[in-house]
Amino acid sequence: MTIQPDRWIRKMALEHGMIEPFVEKQVSNHVISYGVSSYGYDIRVADEFKIFTNVYSAIVDPKHFDPKSMVDFTGDVCIIPPNSFVLARTIEYFRIPRNVLTICLGKSTYARCGLIVNVTPFEPEWEGFVTLEISNTTPLPAKIYANEGIAQVLFFVADEECETSYKDRKGKYDKQTGVVLPRMIL
Repeated sequence: MTIQPDRWIRKMALEHGMIEPFVEKQVSNHVISYGVSSYGYDIRVADEFKIFTNVYSAIVDPKHFDPKSMVDFTGDVCIIPPNSFVLARTIEYFRIPRNVLTICLGKSTYARCGLIVNVTPFEPEWEGFVTLEISNTTPLPAKIYANEGIAQVLFFVADEECETSYKDRKGKYDKQTGVVLPRMIL
């Protein structure tokens, strides 16, 4: 990058709609922080959750995922059962440029509580709300706070555009609007 990373993020968000809604400064007063950071952007978790349940004794199969494995929940605080996980989505909608790849890592506040956020990279020309997988590795119930920070996105800018983008491949998770379960292209 030839300009400061935080300035580049602001420019891409404000001029090119890369992140919407976009928060130009780090917000951290009485909340888990979100917004622009030194080298990335701290994303927020929305209030829509799918909580994993074993009530129906379904088998977790990424090729044939049974929606009955999840219970829908909407609220300001989500309780993740012990040794379980939830799927959620970001408040922010992303439009990744063709010469950018992102990596998303969980925030240390949650990691220090045994909560792990797993997100795959946002590939060049992918767009949508990000589906988040949040695992509770502890033997105790754990809280997630909606509308607050959950993870940090790091942006890697290439000197050239990629040959084949996510959009070119017609990726199956492009332009997702809610919490999206695993799916296979048949």
